[in-house]
Amino acid sequence: QVQLMESGGDSVQAGGSLRLSCTYSGDVLPSAYMAWFRQAPGKEREGVAGIYSGTTRRYYADSIKGRFTISQDSAKNTVDLQMNSLQPEDTAMYYCARTAPFTLLRDPLTESGYHYWGQGTLVTVSS
Repeated sequence: QVQLMESGGDSVQAGGSLRLSCTYSGDVLPSAYMAWFRQAPGKEREGVAGIYSGTTRRYYADSIKGRFTISQDSAKNTVDLQMNSLQPEDTAMYYCARTAPFTLLRDPLTESGYHYWGQGTLVTVSS
């Protein structure tokens, strides 16, 4: 089993920045995808940014490209999401997710294939 815990959600003004962190623990093996998803009120959950553990492969949704950066610290077992130039449309519950080891994904920003999920952290951006 793998446990994921998100932190860093807050309320900010438009144009501000936040850094979300996902700490993973348990039976953590390499060769897994990790990603950040978000779900705004009344909308479906969408993939925001992803990473293939231990590599430089990064995946970003078009809606946040150039504003958000995903990074991993393997020594600390964390995956962070640096969010800059936040806009009201970024308001959502943000979730961290991880696949089982050696899972192959055609699109790392779709939910299918992600086996482990955190409880979420809320980001609110006011105009």
